[in-house]
Formats: sequence, structure tokens, C-alpha cells
Amino acid sequence: MNPKRDHAGIFVPPPFLYAIPFAAGMLLHRTVGGDSFPASVAPAARIAGLVLIAAGILLALASEFLFARAGTSAIPIRPTQAIVTGGPYRFTRNPMYLSLAIDYVGLALAVGYAWPFAGLPVAILAVDRYAIPREERYLEGKFGDSYRRYRQSVRRWL
Repeated sequence: MNPKRDHAGIFVPPPFLYAIPFAAGMLLHRTVGGDSFPASVAPAARIAGLVLIAAGILLALASEFLFARAGTSAIPIRPTQAIVTGGPYRFTRNPMYLSLAIDYVGLALAVGYAWPFAGLPVAILAVDRYAIPREERYLEGKFGDSYRRYRQSVRRWL
């Protein structure tokens, strides 16, 4: 943790880490094409996509609610006031990032194109290698053993 700043130092908003690869997949769809789902599966994919989008939004809202209730910010360039360990945080240390991944898959299914799926590993890798390590270093520096115990007891993703 940088002693001069009280935040994780994530200057690229994490939703962008998902949006940029998704947009690249949509651009590939427009330029290369050939990735539309067959008509026989498109309606089911659209429904599954909408269900996943709703699930991702609900997970994000629940996570945000718990942050607000704890009096801390979910924005990674603001100070963290508390470690949230209840609700979805009992199962994953990063339910907001997980919700973005779920929404990503849901949106790709809903639009019915395969190219965006090619960017999903890029998005997850960016979050896993750029955002999460910065947050973990910051939280360990700020909360010490209490964060280390939480990190040891709850998985990073699932």
C-alpha cells in the first residue's frame, strides 16, 4: 500500500476491463462475421442470456448494498473503511467482478454472437492480474491479519 494514498490504485474502472474485450468481439462480429448463433438455438440463448444478466445485476446490487451498509465504497479509487464478509462475500472475495463476468456471458448470449466470448478470458485475466492483486495488497496493508484470515477462508472467484 502506498502510504500517501488510501485506495487500491485501480485507475482503469473494472467495468472497462470487461467492456473493452466485449466491444472488440462486437467489432469482430461486424467486420468478420460468421459468428451468429443458429436460428434453432438463438431464442434459447437469448432467454438464457437475459436470465444471466438479471442474475449478474442482482449479485452486483447485493454486493453494493453490503458495501453501503458497511459504510465503505465499492469504487477502487476511494478508501475502504471495512472488510465485507457477509452475503456473497462468504463464497467469493470478488462478487462484483464475478457479476461482471456473468453479465458479460449473458450479454453475449442475448445478442447471439460468438465473437465476444473470445474476449472473456482477456477480461477475466485483466481483472485477475491487474485489479484484484492491487486490491489485495491494499486491503492487506490496511487491515493486516483480519484481511489475511478472510483471504485464506474465501476463494478469490468461486
